[in-house]
Amino acid sequence: MIETLLVLDTGSSVLKFQVFASDNLTVLMRGKVSGIGTRAALEASVEGSDEVIKDILASSGHDAALLAVLNLIDRHDDGWKIMAVVHRVVHGGQQFVEPVIVTPAILSKLEALIPLAPLHQPYNLAGIEASHELAVHAADIACFDTAFHAQQDPLFTTFAIEAELRDKGVRKYGSHGISYEWISSVLAKDHPRLASGRVVAAHLGNGASLCAIRDGRSVDTTMGMTALDGLPMGTRSGAIDPGAVTFMLRELGMGAIDVEDMLYERSGLKGLSGISGDVETLLASSDPRAAFALDYFALKVAQYAAMMATSMGGIDALVFTGGIGENAAPVREAIIKRLAFLGGFKTIVIPSNEELMMALHARELLRSRS
Repeated sequence: MIETLLVLDTGSSVLKFQVFASDNLTVLMRGKVSGIGTRAALEASVEGSDEVIKDILASSGHDAALLAVLNLIDRHDDGWKIMAVVHRVVHGGQQFVEPVIVTPAILSKLEALIPLAPLHQPYNLAGIEASHELAVHAADIACFDTAFHAQQDPLFTTFAIEAELRDKGVRKYGSHGISYEWISSVLAKDHPRLASGRVVAAHLGNGASLCAIRDGRSVDTTMGMTALDGLPMGTRSGAIDPGAVTFMLRELGMGAIDVEDMLYERSGLKGLSGISGDVETLLASSDPRAAFALDYFALKVAQYAAMMATSMGGIDALVFTGGIGENAAPVREAIIKRLAFLGGFKTIVIPSNEELMMALHARELLRSRS
């Protein structure tokens, strides 16, 4: 029997998964279910095999997606026993600052945080609910994207608003913390001198943010109370004058739901270009609007990187990760060029591995209970 950890990243339409051996954390299987809510399809591969497993699901909900994954693991029949299902949860609020085993009471508290991450949290929790029903002998473990930033000084987490609102949790939390924690662990192993220095980490993908990391700890980050603030993203606006939002509500007659949908779904690179929120598509386009959107993105990343450097009193390294950070060399070069005035600093690309970071946390948590 091989004890395993099933790591899930559950979104609105896609459930990504990896199966790890819990002893040495080697990947045994990986894949995804796409088309959740419409025409769901499973695609997976077993490590060490060239076979690609594909299947069309009869049902399309999150329960059906997870059931298909569990059935696949069962059919593979290599004596794998799932000890825990490990879930990425975007928002842990002020309470959840480290991985936890999810109980009904904890799940209820996480549901209360849905307004802070409306694009992600409901689906993260749908994965937990499905796992609770379908993988009854496995522990459900939640790892939080906000946790890595939990020890930031209040100087970097406080909004300039009245105390009554601050006391109700209106503050910065940050995101992409699992990715930044992975970067810190890689730096500690492969670049120990940089790990003890001042690092600006750039998680650039459909969601994007920057983090100031000094001595392996989060000092500052660009995302705010929600996953909307800071950098422009694939379809999210990033930072915008709050007065622009009140103008839309008061003068343009837009409702709160429409404004929220516009800021989350119709803005960012998609809104700027009028073409797409996908950087690969924009790089391949000859439309000047695509070039403008990419220039704007590079400018904003550079501006915020300089802000992160200010939070640490300088910069020793700029680390790129995420789909754009790892694969879009022209975007990286444009960002670095705009930061040349800061003087010499090292640039590194570190592939993201949030799943392994989550598996490490889960193994440690399970061992602490045994």
